Amino acid sequence: MAVTMRILRSAHGYQETARAVKPQGRHWHRRSSQTSSAKGQNSPSHAEIAPLLEEFAQYPARPLTLSTLLSFGRPLTPESVLSSVEHVLSEVPRLFGRRVRALEGLPFIVGMNPFIARTLAAHRRDFELLATYPRVTSLEENAKFTEQLEVLVQNHANDIPIMAKGFQECSRYMSPGQVSEFLDSAIRNRIAVRLLAEQHIALSRDLQNPSSSKEDHIGIVEMACSPNKMIKMCGSFVSDLCEATIGSSPEIIIDGEVDATFAYIPVHLEYILTEILKNSFRASVERHHKLYGASTDLPVPPVVLTIASPNYSSPHPAVLSIRVRDQGGGVSPTNIPHIFSYSFTTARQSDELEDVGGGPYAAQHVGGSAAIDGSIGGASSGLFGEIVGRGVQTGMGTIAGLGYGLPMSRLYATYFGGALDFFSLDGWGSDVFVKLRCLDQAGDVHIGR
Repeated sequence: MAVTMRILRSAHGYQETARAVKPQGRHWHRRSSQTSSAKGQNSPSHAEIAPLLEEFAQYPARPLTLSTLLSFGRPLTPESVLSSVEHVLSEVPRLFGRRVRALEGLPFIVGMNPFIARTLAAHRRDFELLATYPRVTSLEENAKFTEQLEVLVQNHANDIPIMAKGFQECSRYMSPGQVSEFLDSAIRNRIAVRLLAEQHIALSRDLQNPSSSKEDHIGIVEMACSPNKMIKMCGSFVSDLCEATIGSSPEIIIDGEVDATFAYIPVHLEYILTEILKNSFRASVERHHKLYGASTDLPVPPVVLTIASPNYSSPHPAVLSIRVRDQGGGVSPTNIPHIFSYSFTTARQSDELEDVGGGPYAAQHVGGSAAIDGSIGGASSGLFGEIVGRGVQTGMGTIAGLGYGLPMSRLYATYFGGALDFFSLDGWGSDVFVKLRCLDQAGDVHIGR
């Protein structure tokens, strides 16, 4: 048996570790993007990956704040991009390692579910890839790494819906509280991974192609994001979806400080608005049809969105606020405690869920190509390219599903220190209050917490 040296990355740098392996054993260094993109292939077993996981667990996480993440693009230089990739190669494998351990810690019968097992295999494979990736020391090496990182991002685009399907099938073996705790952690982990990866991809592209970079962006953060424009874009999509699936849709009215802008990640706001509007549109149309019949000529009551600008003079963190008000009948008092529970829904359940990633999950592919203008995998522009690519032919599934929309939206809203609150006037309608922290004022937020 030959002794070979492998490079192990820790939070404190790189170290060589002797490891006895067979000559024909696993190659621990750089792989091609084709290899990493082959889902489920060459996925290491628990025994193979345990030493790596143990090594990473021994070192404390490198503190990484949003301020540090943004600083890589202010100014954008070759040195800042190489600093960015160093953080990515330090923290992203650590985050993947956490998910591997969490998935391995599920009850045995849950872990044997094919959807859960598929997710674990993908995380093991990509944890190994990143944890043993050679140090990136030049822009040429960074370009190759960024290509692999893009593939990795795309490969994990469906992690949440795949796991959701698995937990749906294993609901008898875990309590709703256990599932919620696991999914909360998994989604926060996912947000951190995608934020780190997509920010680095965007910065690398901007440095490589300065002419195509946007002056009002620092990576994936838009410094003057317009909620008004985002509402119109999301509203147009949800309106078309509602017309196609239910037969009619309400008008959207935007009032308040409609010209307000703030620093935020557009794809996060897209997701939050899309999910809230899907709920409001469906509830409004269904209540209207119940009161007046589906063939009525009376217009569906509008959904009103009110925008409030950030107050930068306040001693509290600056937030932009959006209120979404509908006349969809509200939620009964008995259901209010469950409104942010995973799998709670007032919509009709569908049995046509075999094609995970479509159906009720079609709007939940946030990140990946959505965050970096659809360049991965040939997707069209942004989040809506991913949604529309799956078509509205899935029917009600795309506008009402298994209840992941609101809890996931709240996690996205609260990740940077914002809030999402739901208030119901039973028998009349609902108000959803979204408060989103201005990211240029949120430098203290820790990534990957």
